[in-house]
Amino acid sequence: MSRLPPAEKLPLALRKNIRDDWDTKKSDLEQQLSDVLTTPWTVDVNPNQLYPYATDGYAKESLGSCIASYITGAIYRLREYVDYAGDDGLKELNSISYAHVLTIDLDDAKRFSYCGGDIHEGKLRILFSPGNLGVNIEDALNRTVLLQALNDAPAPPSDGSAAVTLSFAARSDIRKEYEPKAEEIRAQIAEALDKPDIKINPNFEDTFAKLQEASKAKNTEVRGDWDGMLGNFTRLYFEGFVSQLKYQKFDEDDMLREGFHDMVEKGEIAFRIVDKLKYDSYCECEIEDGILYLQCTIKYWGTNVESAAQGLINRL
Repeated sequence: MSRLPPAEKLPLALRKNIRDDWDTKKSDLEQQLSDVLTTPWTVDVNPNQLYPYATDGYAKESLGSCIASYITGAIYRLREYVDYAGDDGLKELNSISYAHVLTIDLDDAKRFSYCGGDIHEGKLRILFSPGNLGVNIEDALNRTVLLQALNDAPAPPSDGSAAVTLSFAARSDIRKEYEPKAEEIRAQIAEALDKPDIKINPNFEDTFAKLQEASKAKNTEVRGDWDGMLGNFTRLYFEGFVSQLKYQKFDEDDMLREGFHDMVEKGEIAFRIVDKLKYDSYCECEIEDGILYLQCTIKYWGTNVESAAQGLINRL
């Protein structure tokens, strides 16, 4: 549907409804929005621009009330998101939606059946599909829609130096599923190998880049939620390594530990995706340039993660 020109003048009854039910509430709703997102936000909605899409019913007869309901519903959903995502998720939203503006616009790309949302040029947009202005108002920015909007929006690397920009879903999963447990896992490896300064390298950017490229292939073998599992799966590979160290008695045998340190001279365990495996069908370990790699192919990323280091003694 092509965009319609804004209405030059609205009917008197409608102007009254906009004045009474939207204009008088706008300031308070902006304050509520700012309070939820802990930084000043504004609402930018033009009733004259929306009115041509109001075919009948609620939006046609009570556009001011309709706009207020959209914004109220969005605030409710954003509060839900903040409760779910926490402080880091809130910072992400404010960073990605850098204009700090909430608006209502036409879903001219026809991405949603009734309503949805996206982030465009730093603005968080409530979107309505053609013919559905005022329908399913409170569902426009539900958690699924909002998370996808954040994931689709471009964002700079967190430290300004990474060659690959991780998606919002990837960053969120790393923050929730990897970072809180990474040091504990590293400490368990250090204890089992009697090497306090052992390092673990999740190699997130490289994994993300390879999976992202593979996901774009016509007959891709990458699961659809791949970026939302980046932190979780990587953690599981390292946890599997801990289990294998104990199963193979590295924590009890000085000879095994000595052999490990002789071969893995850089004291680093890393994860990576490779084109082909040498020793197994799903995952394996390999020592290269003094680093122990837990590795798999794209096809079997996340499969049999606990077995990656089962051939460790043979590599030594």
